Amino acid sequence: MLEKLNGIEVRFIELERKLCDPEIVNDLEKYQTCTREHAGLGKLVAAFRSYKETLESLGESMELLNDSDPEIKNLAKDEIAVLTGKKADLEEQLKELLMPKDPNDEKNVIVEIRAGTGGEEAALFAGDLFRMYCRYTESKNWRVEVISQHPTGAGGFKEIIVMIHGKGAYSSFKYESGTHRVQRVPTTETQGRIHTSAVTVAVLPEAEDVEVSVEPSDLKIDVYRSTGPGGQSVNTTDSAVRITHLPTGLVVTCQDEKSQLKNKNKAMKVLKARLLDSMIKEQNDKRSEERRSQVGSGDRSERIRTYNFPQGRVSDHRIGLTLYKLEDVMQGDLEEIIVALTTFYQAQAIKNAESDSTTKS
Repeated sequence: MLEKLNGIEVRFIELERKLCDPEIVNDLEKYQTCTREHAGLGKLVAAFRSYKETLESLGESMELLNDSDPEIKNLAKDEIAVLTGKKADLEEQLKELLMPKDPNDEKNVIVEIRAGTGGEEAALFAGDLFRMYCRYTESKNWRVEVISQHPTGAGGFKEIIVMIHGKGAYSSFKYESGTHRVQRVPTTETQGRIHTSAVTVAVLPEAEDVEVSVEPSDLKIDVYRSTGPGGQSVNTTDSAVRITHLPTGLVVTCQDEKSQLKNKNKAMKVLKARLLDSMIKEQNDKRSEERRSQVGSGDRSERIRTYNFPQGRVSDHRIGLTLYKLEDVMQGDLEEIIVALTTFYQAQAIKNAESDSTTKS
């Protein structure tokens, strides 16, 4: 690890020199590339330099243990205890910072929420999850854009697809993929019996054009008149768009906007995100089961969380986390769950990386 960190520090110093080079400064593209790389290494290099200083101080304190003055020896022992703890903390921080970053973490995210088993009650809970995510998004000062929705008469959704705009949105939402189960007494239940329903959530990073190339010849685009509730012009013109990606058979529809062009653009965003998601899954499938487990399978059929209303309990089954603050969670207070999931999978990734390193050596 130290050899790798020394190499990174050398690169960091080289980038600092480049950022002072007039030739680089006058070339906007090169300057921006160097700036991004320099900023990306800053935190790691700062932690490494602090680690080296700690090792140096620890060495000096160890030497003081040989001093003939008992008071100095005692002070050295206290200092060694503090520095040893700091060294261990910095080692863990460096391991985490050295882990490969998910290239999608900083991106906007597309969240697809669909009612599963449970009929109208599942549709109502799909609406509850949508509002929960909206409140969480507001707390982060991000923005929600509805791409497509299929509401039900009772106020729920058979399906709703949204894009969340915000730096780091994908890193917060990526562990939400899977089946969310709800246990509660439906409003239509006259006997007071608890029903269990399910909603599936799919989380897709927004795809950039350089990542997913879609040839016009691979698309079949149909336009038709919107159906369902709609305002002026929505149901009276052929503004709805259905895009079929012929090589994969993926179909995306969008009819929320009055403008056919806007519906087409939104549908293309979803299509590209699904294609990117498919590419990522193919790459993951080539890895071992152990490697896939470090980031979670993201399987839509995997039951990840249960929301038990009678007991006010929410349980995340992947990490064994149970919180008795269901009302707060449904109001968008998801930070504790998201931090716990992120910490768990990061720790698992570090453990797997160490295991791989031991195997190779």
